[in-house]
Amino acid sequence: MSSRLSLRSFPDSSRGTCPPHRPAMPRASRPSGAAGTLALGLWGRFTGRSSGVACRARRAPARAYGILGFGVLMPPPNVGVMDLRLCLVFFSQQQQQQEEEEVLVPHGPQQELPNGAQPMEVVPAEPAATVENQQIEDPPISRFTWTIENLSRVSTKKLYSEIFVVGGYKWRILIFPRGNNVEFLSMYLDVADSGVLPYGWTRYAQFSLSVVNQIHNKFTIRKETQHQFSARESDWGFTSFMPLGELYNPSRGYLVNDTCIVEAEVAVCKVVDYWSYDSKKETGYVGLKNQGATCYMNSLLQTLYHIPYFRKAVYHMPTTENDMPSGSIPLALQSLFYKLQYNDSSVSTKELTKSFGWDMHDSFMQHDVQELNRVLSEKLEDKMKGTVVEGTIQQLFEGHHMNYIECINVDFKSTRKESFYDLQLDVKGCQDVYASFDKYVEVERLEGDNKYHADKHGLQDAKKGVLFIDFPPVLQLQLKRFEYDFMRDTMVKINDRYEFPLQLDLDRDDGKFLSPDADRNVRNLYTLHSVLVHSGGVHGGHYYAFIRPTLSDQWFKFDDERVTKEDAKRALEEQYGGEEELPQTNPGLNNTPFKFTKYSNAYMLVYIRESDKDKIICNVDEKDIAEHLRIRLEKDREEKECRKKEKAEAHLYTIIKVARDDDLKTHIGKDIYFDLVDHDKVPSFRIQKQMTFVQFKEEVAKEFGIPTQFQRFWLWAKRQNHTYRPNRPLSPQDEAHTVGQLKELVNKAHNAELKLFLEVELGLDLKPLPLPDKTREDIFLFFKLYEPEKEQLRYVGRLFVKASGRPQDILPKLRMLAGFSQDDDIELYEEIKFEPNVMCEYIDNRLLFRSCQLEDGDIICFQKSSKPDSADRYRFPDVPSFLTYIRNRQVVHFRSLEKPKEDDFCLEMSKIFTYDQVVEKVAEKLGVDDPSKIRLTSHNCYSQQPKPQPIKYRGVERLLDMLIHYNQTSDILYYEVLDIPLPELQALKTLKVTYHHVAKDEVSVHSIRLPKNSTVGDVLNDIKTKVELSHPNAELRLLEVFYHKIYKVFAPNEKIENINDQYWTLRAEEVPEDEKNLGPFDRLIHVYHFTKDTQNQTQVQNFGEPFFMVIREDEILSSIKERIQKKLKVPDEDFSKWKFAYISLGRPDYFEDSDTVAVKFQRNMYGAWEQYLGLEHPDTAPRKAHTINQNRHSFERPVKIYN
Repeated sequence: MSSRLSLRSFPDSSRGTCPPHRPAMPRASRPSGAAGTLALGLWGRFTGRSSGVACRARRAPARAYGILGFGVLMPPPNVGVMDLRLCLVFFSQQQQQQEEEEVLVPHGPQQELPNGAQPMEVVPAEPAATVENQQIEDPPISRFTWTIENLSRVSTKKLYSEIFVVGGYKWRILIFPRGNNVEFLSMYLDVADSGVLPYGWTRYAQFSLSVVNQIHNKFTIRKETQHQFSARESDWGFTSFMPLGELYNPSRGYLVNDTCIVEAEVAVCKVVDYWSYDSKKETGYVGLKNQGATCYMNSLLQTLYHIPYFRKAVYHMPTTENDMPSGSIPLALQSLFYKLQYNDSSVSTKELTKSFGWDMHDSFMQHDVQELNRVLSEKLEDKMKGTVVEGTIQQLFEGHHMNYIECINVDFKSTRKESFYDLQLDVKGCQDVYASFDKYVEVERLEGDNKYHADKHGLQDAKKGVLFIDFPPVLQLQLKRFEYDFMRDTMVKINDRYEFPLQLDLDRDDGKFLSPDADRNVRNLYTLHSVLVHSGGVHGGHYYAFIRPTLSDQWFKFDDERVTKEDAKRALEEQYGGEEELPQTNPGLNNTPFKFTKYSNAYMLVYIRESDKDKIICNVDEKDIAEHLRIRLEKDREEKECRKKEKAEAHLYTIIKVARDDDLKTHIGKDIYFDLVDHDKVPSFRIQKQMTFVQFKEEVAKEFGIPTQFQRFWLWAKRQNHTYRPNRPLSPQDEAHTVGQLKELVNKAHNAELKLFLEVELGLDLKPLPLPDKTREDIFLFFKLYEPEKEQLRYVGRLFVKASGRPQDILPKLRMLAGFSQDDDIELYEEIKFEPNVMCEYIDNRLLFRSCQLEDGDIICFQKSSKPDSADRYRFPDVPSFLTYIRNRQVVHFRSLEKPKEDDFCLEMSKIFTYDQVVEKVAEKLGVDDPSKIRLTSHNCYSQQPKPQPIKYRGVERLLDMLIHYNQTSDILYYEVLDIPLPELQALKTLKVTYHHVAKDEVSVHSIRLPKNSTVGDVLNDIKTKVELSHPNAELRLLEVFYHKIYKVFAPNEKIENINDQYWTLRAEEVPEDEKNLGPFDRLIHVYHFTKDTQNQTQVQNFGEPFFMVIREDEILSSIKERIQKKLKVPDEDFSKWKFAYISLGRPDYFEDSDTVAVKFQRNMYGAWEQYLGLEHPDTAPRKAHTINQNRHSFERPVKIYN
C-alpha cells in the first residue's frame, strides 16, 4: 500500500528576538563560600553570561537581587516583571519569491464527495512579506582596542579610554588600575555622554571586556555580560576582573614593557518594554491565553494550527449560524483558528474548552500533551465522519506497522497489521531518534521458558518484532520523558540528553525500519516542523513550542500569549536535555566546571515528509472560511473594537442609571425581595460629562415620555447597614451642574455610575401630574405587601407622610393600595436590613412616625393581621418569618457519591436547617425510612469533587456549614444510603482483608466491620467464620503487604482503630505448623519473587505474593528449593530456570545449590523486609495497569472531551 499523501480537495466556500534581558548581579550581593560559588554559577547561567559577575563601578546596594537555596532566584519587592526588557534585532525586507500554483488531485481514483460537493484547489503557500521571511540584520557590534602604556606609573584611582561609537551611542572603558576597593583589576563599560542625555534615557548592550595576554593569546582573560544602561546605572562591568598580582607580574604576559592591551566588544540592541511587546508586529503571529494551566493545550493547538492542511480541513467542517461555539467543537475550533489567523492580539481558548465540556477545574489541571492529542484527534475524526473532510485525520497522521513472530526452526510466521497516529519513542538509554527507532524495531528472541506456541508446531524458538509498512505525511513522535520508577514508587522525568535531527531519514541503512510490504517508491525523508518542550519536573511545569510554520530557516517560540523569533540552536540543541556546564569564571585556570541538569527538553516532535510538504504547507485564506463564520467573527471583532473604543473614551462619559416605580414593581418579589431594585437591570444612559443636567432631563423625557417639569430625581445612598435607599431629592443647585460635576459632587464613593430614582406622580388617566412640594416634615416611604397564603411579596407604591403623623393615619390608603376591605386589620413592619441577618421590626400604629425613627427611603412591609390559626395554616405567617426564609433559602443539588458528576435531584432548603432536618428531607426524597442511614459528603469548590471525608453524624449544626468550603459557598452535596445507621457505622472500624487459602490457589476479599476498640484477634476470629480452614483449630495471622513485600505481622492484641487499609493490603493466612515449632537455631525469613529491571540490570523489581519460610541452621539451598517448589507447585521445566539470591537493600547475591542459606540472615524473628531470599524468574502473571495509591476520592482526572 502506498503511503504517499493523497490529500482530498475540499468544496469551495466563500472566501528573533534575543532572550529577555536579565539584570546582572551587583558585586555587593555576591554570596561567599562553596554555596556562594554554586549560587554565582547558577546566577551566571540565569543571566546568560559566559563568565564573571558584572556590577556597577559604584557599588550597588545589596538589595538588588538575592539568591535562595541552590540557584532559585528571587527579585526584591521593588523589582517587578515590568523591569524586564527584551532584546530585539532589526529586520530588513527580503524580496518575495513567487512559486507556481499547483492543483492537487488524489493519486488514486477520485472519491465521491457528499452532496455533490466540488473539489477545491489546495495551493502551496506563497511566501508573504511578513517578519518571518525578512532578512535578519545583526545588531550593531564593534570591537575597540585600548593600549595603555606605562600602566604601573598611573597614579589616578580610575582611568578612562577614548570614546568610541557603537549603534549610534558613545561608549568608553573605565578601569581602576589599583582596584575598586579590592585586590583585583576593576573594569567597566561606561556611557560616555550620560551626563548630557535627556531624562529617562536607556540603552541595552551585550558586551565583553578582555585583558589580552601578549605572550600566549589563549590565556587572554575575557568576560562578557549584558546590561540595561540608564542614568542610575551608566556603567557596568566587573569589580574583580583579575588579580592585581597576576596583572602586574611581567612573566604572566598581561603587562609587557609596562603596556597593557584592553579590548571591548559591544553589541547594541533595541530595548522594548516587556508589556509593550507586540507579537503580531514582531513575528506576524499571535499567541494563546493561558486559562490557568492550559499551556500544554496551547502548545498543541499552535502546532496543529500551523499545519495549514489541517487548518483548512477544520474550516471545512460543516457548521451553521445557529451553532454556538461553546456547544460545538468544530465551530469553536474554527473560531479559534480564524482569530489566530486574523487577530492582532492573543486569543482566548475559553470557548474551545467550554465546547469540550470542561469546567474551571479542568482549566486549572495540567494534563499530558500526548493524551490530549489523541483524545482531540479521535473526537475530530468522529466529528468529520459523513462530511467532505472525512478521513483527513487518517490522511495526515495515520501510519501502519506490522507486528510479526517468525519461527526459527520451522516455516511459520504470524503477522498483524496495526495503525498508529503517533509513535512513542524511548528516551532512556537512547542517544537520538535513530537509536529509538533501532530499539523500536529491535528483534526479541522467544526461547527457553518463553518459547512461542505455533499452530501445529507446538513450542518453538522464534523472533518477535515490529516493522513499519508506511509512515504518515505528518509524523508525530512522542518522547517518553516520563516513566514509573518501581524502586522509588513514583513517576520520574527522564532529563537525559536526546538528540533529534532537522532532517529525519527513515529509509536509512537500506530501509531497515521498513517491512517487506512497504512501498519503496515512497521517500521517507522528513523535515522538522515543531518541537514541543516541557520545562519542569514530574509534578508540574510549563509547556511551549518551537515551530517553523513554513519550514523556512526561521523558528518561532510560541509561549502562551507571547511569540518570539528564535534561532535553530535554541529550538534544537538547547532542547536536547542532559547536563549543561557553567562557563568558568577564569578560563585560564584549571577549575573543575560545575554541571547541572537541564529540566527543559523536547517532549514531542512533529516532522513533515519532504515529498508532501508543498501539499501540507498550503495556502489558507478567507475563501476557505464559511461565510456565516466570517460574518459572526467579524461582528465579534467589531463589538470588541467598539468596547475598546468605549473603554478608551470612558473618561469622557458617565453612566446614569434611572430607576422608576415600574422597575420596583417588576423586580420586587421576582428578582429581589430586599431593598427596592436591582440596579443592574434598570435603564441606563451613557452621557457625556460635559452635558448639563437639564439637557439630561430632556433625554429622559424623550426616553420615558415624561416632560421635564414632572420629573424629580432622588439620589441613592448606601447606608451603614449595607442597604441601598433613595436618600434626598436633587435641588435646583444640583441640577445646575453638568453631569460630570454632579457625579463628582454627590458620589463620595467614586463609583463609575450615578444612580437616581425618578419620582413621577400619575393621575387616574396615567398622565403625569405636578409634583407635591417636599418639606422637612415630609418622609418619603416605600411600601411592600405580603400575602402569606400566596407566600408572595410585592411592591404596591410610595407615599409622603408627615413626621408628626401616625401610621394609623395612612391605613385607609394602604388598604386601597392592597385592594383590602376598609374593615381589614393591618400589621406594619419596617424592613431594616438583611445582612448578615434579617432585621424586620413590628411598627406600633399608635406611635408618631418620628418616634418610629423613620426617614426618607425607608421600606414598610404590611399584611393583613395574623389570626390565631395562621401559624398552623401557613408556612410563613408573617413578614419577618417570610423574609428570614427568603434570606436563607438554598436550592441544593444532590448527587450520588457513586456518580459525582451527575445531578440526581434538587431540594429547596433553608441554610439554617439543622443536620437532622437536612437528612430527613433527603431520606423523604429517596424513600428511606430511617434518616440516620443517610450519609452526606461536602463539595470541594476547587477540585469540583467530593471532599475526602464524609460529614459525621450531627457533625455540623446547619446546612450552611455543609456548603461552605473555605471562603466559597457551594450548592452541591453528595449522599450515600448505608445498610446500617450512621451512628452505628461511626462506632465501627471497617477493614478490607484478603484471605489466602493454605491448600487451594484461592484468594477471597472480606469486609470486616467491628467496634473500633476491637483487636486484631477479633478480626481473625471474624474471618474464621467466613472462610474454609484446613482444620478447625487452624491459627490465623494478619500481615501488612505493600508492593509485594511483607512489612508487618500484627500482634493479636493490637487495636484495629489505627490500622490503615487504604494504602496497604491486609492479608490473612493460616500459620504453617513448622513455624509454630521453631528450633533455637531456625530462621524465619522473607521470600519474595523478583526480576531484573529491563533498563537497569542493577535494580530488581518485586512481583507476586511474598511469604515466610523456615530454614534450618545448616540447610543448603538445594533442600530449600525442593520445599519452595512443593509449596508453589511449579513444574520442573519452569523451576529449573529459577535463580535464588540473598537480597539486601535491593542488591542480589546469588546462591549455589551447595550454599548454606542461613548464614546470610540475621537472628531476628521476621527480619527486615529489605533482607530476603529472592526467587528470580519471569513474571508470567497477567499485567495489570499500575495505579498510584489514592485517597477516597482522586483529584486527578484523565483528559476527557465530553461533547
